[in-house]
Amino acid sequence: MEMLEPTMLVILALVAFAAGFIDAVAGGGGMLTVPALLSIGLPPHVALGTNKLAATFASSTAAITFYRKRLFTPELWTHAFFATLIGATIGTLVVDALSTEWLEKALPVIILATAIYTIWHKTPEANENVLPKPCKKLNKIQWAQGLTLGFYDGVAGPGTGAFWTVSSMAIYRMNILLSSGLSKAMNFTSNLTSLVTFALLGHINWVLGLTMGVCLMVGAFVGAHSAIRFGSKFIRPVFVTVVSILAIKLGYDAWF
Repeated sequence: MEMLEPTMLVILALVAFAAGFIDAVAGGGGMLTVPALLSIGLPPHVALGTNKLAATFASSTAAITFYRKRLFTPELWTHAFFATLIGATIGTLVVDALSTEWLEKALPVIILATAIYTIWHKTPEANENVLPKPCKKLNKIQWAQGLTLGFYDGVAGPGTGAFWTVSSMAIYRMNILLSSGLSKAMNFTSNLTSLVTFALLGHINWVLGLTMGVCLMVGAFVGAHSAIRFGSKFIRPVFVTVVSILAIKLGYDAWF
């Protein structure tokens, strides 16, 4: 890849900041960064690997912020952690070996379904901080959720945070803040796992990834604090708007 012009670097920095903010608030920031990286001529595998490097900055910042605000309880989600780690590793190895063309047509349908669910689903009040009780059934659900979303994050990635949030709200009946806290922690887990795997495979542009990572981190910091401060009244409209736009964009790219 040729040396980027200063204007292009500024644009990528702004895209990264916006992606970090959106990812911390509603998930789906990767839908902005991956196309941006592809647009400057990076090969698909390198674009995905570089995105993982940058995304790890954002997800770590958001995860730490939610943890410090006591919106994430690590000991309750141990099974989800290991399931996500395993799923992300397998997914990254699969994307390195196989074509992902089928995802281009599947993603619009999945994201549009997420948007429809969020619009019609009644979000619990932000002050109802109720966690599920530990049991064998909960452990099995965590393994299924973690393996599935971890695998998806390893294969593609964009929208993983949004999928974690909406699926956690549906499965565990947690409010959107607690679901976002779990989402950020698990998204960080799969991002870091995929990052290590992509690094071993040599699919990362380190300079570009680190540069965008800093901007993503700043955006994630602002986004996480905004989400916590303004609650579901702020998160829900952003979430619905993001996934709806992404569904339309992906559908147009994949089918037309």
